[in-house]
Amino acid sequence: MNGNREHDECLERLWHLREQGGAGTEGPRQDCLDALVREGLVIVDPAGEASFTPQGEERARRLIRCHRIAERLLHDVLGENQESSACEFEHLVETGVVDSICTLLGHPRECPHGFPIPEGDCCRRSAEVVRRRVVPIMDLAIGEAARIAWVYSSTDARLHALESMQIRPGALVRLHQTRPSVVIEVEGASVAIDESVAAAINVWSPEGGDGEEPRPTDLSRGRHRWRGGRG
Repeated sequence: MNGNREHDECLERLWHLREQGGAGTEGPRQDCLDALVREGLVIVDPAGEASFTPQGEERARRLIRCHRIAERLLHDVLGENQESSACEFEHLVETGVVDSICTLLGHPRECPHGFPIPEGDCCRRSAEVVRRRVVPIMDLAIGEAARIAWVYSSTDARLHALESMQIRPGALVRLHQTRPSVVIEVEGASVAIDESVAAAINVWSPEGGDGEEPRPTDLSRGRHRWRGGRG
């Protein structure tokens, strides 16, 4: 591992520590932290608390965005959940490529584990010119169908449970009822789920017909490749 990559991983650890309130993530080694201070990416206060400089904040944000976009790509399109591949991705891909992949994926807001994906320029441009295309499944009308855009969860176990119910990107889902329990139809099978599971499901906003996905001419083009994919 070269020095720059090690420093990048230290920046990511600091981001995770801040994001999770200092719990659940091991902090960077002192020698690496000292190197980040020398590079002007981090400052350490008299109490020993580390924080980003503006330059360090931007670099860490870019790394986290790239990593989490990679996780979405691997999970949603390739059907894989490989942390090591996502780590390699963030060091190899330029920002412009990441923005292109983000556009392909429909500008997802969260990684498969439920952590926020920092917004990119492509997301801001899209928000200005395109109406919202991905909605929570509970926004559907009773009897309405749509294709799943993405699902997320804070644990791998929950992701695997969703997969076992065929709740995966590209699958056709229809909302049957919301009370007293949520009942959906996924690829022809009726499934009762609780509200926490329903909250993990996001679908392409229906454009008419039986859960049609966006046309390839839309800014969110690329999702049409999922039709009939793994569902």
